[in-house]
Amino acid sequence: MTYNYHTHTFRCGHASGTEREYIERAIENGITVMGFSDHSPYRFPDGREANYRVKTDTAEDYFVVLRQLREEYKDRIDIKIGFEMEYYDLYFEDMLSYVCGLGTEYLILGQHLTNNDTPGIRHFCSRPTDSEEQLEAYTDAVVEGMATGAFSYVAHPDVFNFTGSEEKYEKEMRRLCKQAAKLDLPLEINFLGIRGGRHYPTDLFWRIAGEEGCTAIYGFDAHDVPASFDGDSIPAAEALRAKYNIPLISPDEFRLLDPTSVLEKLRKENK
Repeated sequence: MTYNYHTHTFRCGHASGTEREYIERAIENGITVMGFSDHSPYRFPDGREANYRVKTDTAEDYFVVLRQLREEYKDRIDIKIGFEMEYYDLYFEDMLSYVCGLGTEYLILGQHLTNNDTPGIRHFCSRPTDSEEQLEAYTDAVVEGMATGAFSYVAHPDVFNFTGSEEKYEKEMRRLCKQAAKLDLPLEINFLGIRGGRHYPTDLFWRIAGEEGCTAIYGFDAHDVPASFDGDSIPAAEALRAKYNIPLISPDEFRLLDPTSVLEKLRKENK
């Protein structure tokens, strides 16, 4: 494995270590392309800022530091600078405009909450629930987010912890996978889920992904220095992918963000 586009920094409030330490460990283990994708900053219209995101007052520092390190390490590793971001239809154009203005090079779609993160009706996707309404809301957000053309891939697409009907889960995840295959957008086999013994990666989800002709990408989802190369999780990811015959994309196939065209498309749709 020579690439990883899913790396967080201390600025999100739940990661540790310095960017330099992450980069050094990645280089030592043969990573040639490394993407930083911390949780995207956003201030909601009511002034709220989530406590698991980069704060807006530190967002410029994120780019300053990483650009300096990219120049310093340019002969040893190719560093990309992006964000992991939700799709909230009520705010997405504003969210996208903001991160593009910072100089974002790519975005990965990591849907952690439903219902536009509206207090009182949202659901944290990793928390167990048998709510079919919330499962549908999650799937709607991911399907609509993929359609914007703003995202390079879908992070932990199987993060929604649904405890209800398997038939309903399969119906919604098949809808998600059909959209990914149609748009040729990779789905991430998430290494944090593997090393943390979480409920994902989910075997049923990846069976569906294989049946629908989806492609995969690996993501360390690093929140500390050791995880910036998680070799121990590679065999499990390989076994899952091989079981359902899912192709793995290469760094050459990774699509960076074209902010001008994506923003123009959104503005036309929102007129």
